[in-house]
Amino acid sequence: MITKVHFRKFKRFRDEEIELLPEGITLIAGGNNAGKSSLLHGLAVWEFCRTAIAMEKGEGAFFVGAHHQGLGPGNDEFSPVALPSLKHLWTNLRPQRKAADGDTDGYTMRIDCEWLSESGEAQHLEFGLALANDRLFVRVTATNLEPGAKIPVLAYLPPFAGITSRETRVSPAIRRRRIGEGLAGAVLRNLLLEAYEENERKRSRLKEGKSRILQSDLNTLRATDAWELLQQTLRLRFNAELLVEPFKEEYHSYIQIDLDKGDVKGYQLKRYPDYSRRDLMVEGSGFLQWLSVYALATSPKFDVLLLDEPDAHLHPTLQVDLMESLSNLVSLKGKQVLVATHSVELLRHWPSTRILEAQTGTPATRYLTQDFQKVGLLEGLGSQYGPNIDPVRKQKRVLFVEGTSDRSILERVAAIRSSSELAQWPIWINNKAHKDRKQLFLALREDIPGLVAVSLRDRDEASLNSVASDLTDKSVASSDGFYALTWRRRNIDNYVMHPEAVARTIGRPLEDVQTMLADNFGIAVGSNFCDSDAPDVFLTADGKKILWEGADALLAGTGKQTLDVAAQLTADEICEDFDILFDRLRTIRES
Repeated sequence: MITKVHFRKFKRFRDEEIELLPEGITLIAGGNNAGKSSLLHGLAVWEFCRTAIAMEKGEGAFFVGAHHQGLGPGNDEFSPVALPSLKHLWTNLRPQRKAADGDTDGYTMRIDCEWLSESGEAQHLEFGLALANDRLFVRVTATNLEPGAKIPVLAYLPPFAGITSRETRVSPAIRRRRIGEGLAGAVLRNLLLEAYEENERKRSRLKEGKSRILQSDLNTLRATDAWELLQQTLRLRFNAELLVEPFKEEYHSYIQIDLDKGDVKGYQLKRYPDYSRRDLMVEGSGFLQWLSVYALATSPKFDVLLLDEPDAHLHPTLQVDLMESLSNLVSLKGKQVLVATHSVELLRHWPSTRILEAQTGTPATRYLTQDFQKVGLLEGLGSQYGPNIDPVRKQKRVLFVEGTSDRSILERVAAIRSSSELAQWPIWINNKAHKDRKQLFLALREDIPGLVAVSLRDRDEASLNSVASDLTDKSVASSDGFYALTWRRRNIDNYVMHPEAVARTIGRPLEDVQTMLADNFGIAVGSNFCDSDAPDVFLTADGKKILWEGADALLAGTGKQTLDVAAQLTADEICEDFDILFDRLRTIRES
């Protein structure tokens, strides 16, 4: 299993050494163009070099002391990944030799993989690549392998695409080319047929000289054979199994595989009444994506699987199911799996220590060590397109609020109060709880030392006693530059529902609004409405229901919203808690 890969001048990796967990599943996540696919592509190119040299020169070319000329496969023979031209393999599309790079042999790109032998010794094999006259040249440029060394075999799989109704039987080289072109579906039947035929051979050997296979032998087969594992997983996950028509080279042109569905009991499937078996390709893309991943994972040929967004066509629940099934299989077979993903669902459920973050800075990758780093990753940290990051990084402050309406109300009140304090705080929309925001803050602070954060939330159903007079939330410890503040009133809408502002907004007499408040909600608003220590009825009332939720709401049927009422507020209609908030922001900023 690969423990380390060193790239020089491959795609975005100018000179990068990446360490990998040698067993189990690693999720590779990060922003767009951070290097997730580049890592998988680089390993796929290394595998292509290994295969090409082994086929043309023999495995002796990999051992210490071997001296062989490089190999020159043409464009049409290069199969790992689809490219407009081979120069796109090189960093900045520059395959030429430069004196500053120290390349003396003309092989300007290097990919070196390291793994551990069965005895625990570090082994490595490096390939150099050169491009001349649009022709690729490959050779072994460094190795410490001795005869008998086992070299890991890698397999790359892009998102599912390309399935056809008439799939011919093709050679392994053509399969690799199709997968490299992003057409994994075009060879799915080949992979399944190969597993089925190997299973048939095993069954024939086990049955030899007997009327049937011994139960002990059958149990072992079911627990270890790729086809048996695949079929049983299909039965348990999808109430389905595959039906393969035996393929005869002499008169069959296409591989025929159908799908059957029914009730499952043990290892048997009883077809649903009136269900007709149907061709594999009519199933949904999610099922086919799942099937292609599992078909590759069960194959005993491969030690390392490189899966590029295998969740692309899957429902979130099925994404987690796939990884759980794959994890069980990987544990059984002792494989290494690298999964590039954008799936929030997978990242949320996966252990932080099994997530490799690809980032645009230095280093290019890192395994997470804490849960808060995962929270940051889920928020898009490290992505050059994160719109919230730049102002936060510049001012080293952030104010978390629950929604865009909260931000607009705060901005309106700040304008009325002629307060410039709010402008000193970049606002980040996040509807999570204080404790979740603190995890995000910790993730941000890793990238922005000295960061200070204020988290502002509605009180909602929490007890009034949980909020201090200065809006500090007593239930959340404020520490390490993180301050949890909560409105004393149930929600921010409660501060906006001043009768006179509502009357101006909907164009009704003040008396009508006061009557609606009294009759529909049992509330009489007096001069103490704006006080921080207002009567309990103002603190506990649900401003959302009073203003806009339900048929009896003040704004019902008017087409107006809370923001429209906020726009009508005057200076003497602003509640004291806003002033307390602005004062807290100033004090925290200056401390």
